Amino acid sequence: MAREPQQDRSRATRQRLLEAAIECLAELGWAGSTVAVVAERAGVSRGAAQHHFPTREDLFAASVQYVSQVRTQWIRRHSADLPSGAERTRAVVDLVVRMYTGQVFRAALQLWVAASSDEQLRELVVPLEAHVGREAHKLAVELLGVDETTPGVRETVQATLDLARGLGLANLLTDDSKRRAGIVQRWAEMLEQALNTAVR
Repeated sequence: MAREPQQDRSRATRQRLLEAAIECLAELGWAGSTVAVVAERAGVSRGAAQHHFPTREDLFAASVQYVSQVRTQWIRRHSADLPSGAERTRAVVDLVVRMYTGQVFRAALQLWVAASSDEQLRELVVPLEAHVGREAHKLAVELLGVDETTPGVRETVQATLDLARGLGLANLLTDDSKRRAGIVQRWAEMLEQALNTAVR
């Protein structure tokens, strides 16, 4: 029983390190996110960080997995508040776009860029991103209440996810929220029409 608090502290330290790694990636990019910087942000010593993650690669490999979990959990958590009826499609599109314009996506994007020239990191990122993509697609289908075996529906849902990712990229350097709101509204109208046409 005496070991329980120590295990809890160890889990809490690990969690702080992973959260700090995401913050550092989002704010400082891959090059600026060293183990020392992440440890300082997490409020732990470098030694404690290296106890949990002996190398930088270990830390960011775990961060890749954590990022994928957080992104999936985030959209599931926020999907509980979606309206029903005519407003639902707009709300689903808005939710998906928010997933791709937040800090977690920004951190994931830094990992993508780093992985494009780092084969070891790419081997970690590609399968996890594929998993997140499948989960996001499955969830979008579920939230929209559509049958993706209907011709055209799968591609239309995927186009929504691709649009959201593009809007996330557009938001990377400047606040694109005003223009994005108009695009989200228009896409939701087009999506509703396309999905209604597909099921006829």
